Parts: sequence; structure tokens; C-alpha cells
Amino acid sequence: MIYFEKVSRVDEVKLPERATQGSAGYDFFAPEDVILPAKQLTRVKTGVKCLLRPYMFLMLSNRSSNPSKKGLFLANGIGVVDADYYDNPDNEGEIAFEFYNMRDEDVIIKKDEKIGQGIISTFNKVRDDKVTAIRDGGFGSTDNK
Repeated sequence: MIYFEKVSRVDEVKLPERATQGSAGYDFFAPEDVILPAKQLTRVKTGVKCLLRPYMFLMLSNRSSNPSKKGLFLANGIGVVDADYYDNPDNEGEIAFEFYNMRDEDVIIKKDEKIGQGIISTFNKVRDDKVTAIRDGGFGSTDNK
């Protein structure tokens, strides 16, 4: 089973959805109004987590209109949400987009406004893959190994 659900810190949230039958990506929405300060990095939490199968990941990408209309770029180009991020002890697996605001003025994202997309995909492992580590944290936690 694969599904999106809200995290416990929010009372209600609009869950990601595809815009059309042919859409590969699920649109994510802001759970509240967010101010993104000029020339700064801001992590926008979605209030959503995603249960994936062990061989899957969720790729986060920017909306195509964000750079030209709002001056917003994803700081890491794309985001990768691993299956074992779900329900981690640090943040319950809450998905977030990290934006850099290139503008000289603050940008406001309104509640329920589309902020980015998530594409569910699978991955393969190489023959000699011997990873045995288990995730023990949330956002960026595998850097601490």
C-alpha cells in the first residue's frame, strides 16, 4: 500500500493530488501561509508524510512556474524522500521543500497554494550492495553517520 497522510502536528491539510490523469507528479500544498524572506533559504513543511514500499522513493521537484513567477528555487535541485523516512523519530516523516528566494523582497505562499510536486518511483541496487544501517533520524540524518 502506498499513500499520503497528514502528520500529527497539523489538524487538517490538503493531501497531495495529481492534476490530470496524465500527471506523473502529485501536487503538494502549503498547509498554512508562509513568508519566504528575500535572499534566504526557507524550509516549507507540508504537514504530509508518505508510506512507500521499501524499493520506492518520492522525488520532490519544483513547480515549473516557481522560478519565473515567484523567484523560488529548490535549494537541492530535487529532493529525495526515502521509504524509511516515514514515521522517523525526529519529525514523523514530514515532507518539506527547501526553497531559496532569489528576489529582493519577501514572497508569501498562501495556505493550500501548490508549492511543488512529488513523483513516486522505484530504484535498483547493485549486486554488491551490503548496506545494513537503519535510519535513526529525519531531514538530513544520513549525513551524521
